[in-house]
Amino acid sequence: MTNPFVVVAEARADQGKGASRRLRRKGVVPGIVYGANEPATAISVSANELGKSLRVNAFYSKLLTLTLGGREQIVVLKDLHRHPVTGNAQHVDFLRIEANKPLRMHIPLRFKGGEASPGVKNGGGTIEHHLNQVEIECLPKNLPEFIEVDLSALNVSESVHLSALTLPEGVELIELKHENDPMVAVVNAPPAADEDETEEAK
Repeated sequence: MTNPFVVVAEARADQGKGASRRLRRKGVVPGIVYGANEPATAISVSANELGKSLRVNAFYSKLLTLTLGGREQIVVLKDLHRHPVTGNAQHVDFLRIEANKPLRMHIPLRFKGGEASPGVKNGGGTIEHHLNQVEIECLPKNLPEFIEVDLSALNVSESVHLSALTLPEGVELIELKHENDPMVAVVNAPPAADEDETEEAK
């Protein structure tokens, strides 16, 4: 299993808010790695290197290789806390992956064909996105980077719901398992002309 992203981490003994602030001042982000029936381990990673990875969308939804103490572990990014003003990473959580155990992840949606759809191109409508990501369950080997949503056939006032999405092999949508089928996107009709202005123009 080849992973394009490698996170180099170090174990850290000092914990607590004060210790975390000191780490950040040194250009290091505190974090934790847990799961796979192993003890949780407090870690730290380079803020600069983590920042580079966080600018790549795939980092949020792909399997990652985390190196710690000479050992490589397969993980996913499970949680990320950012500074409310600067947006810099403040704390990061990684979940260890078990190859034969399903995992749940939030995966981004990638939309295509909206501008070419009849509702937009011919009907003057506009695309409104109701969802930008979905929660899925699958084995690690089936984890997709994104799920594609094809809007190219939509007419005005037509929509796409979760149940209409084409899923990669082995991937299930959590909402559908709970018998929910929310709208993903819709083509809204263009604004109606103001009747009063139309009459005045005559």
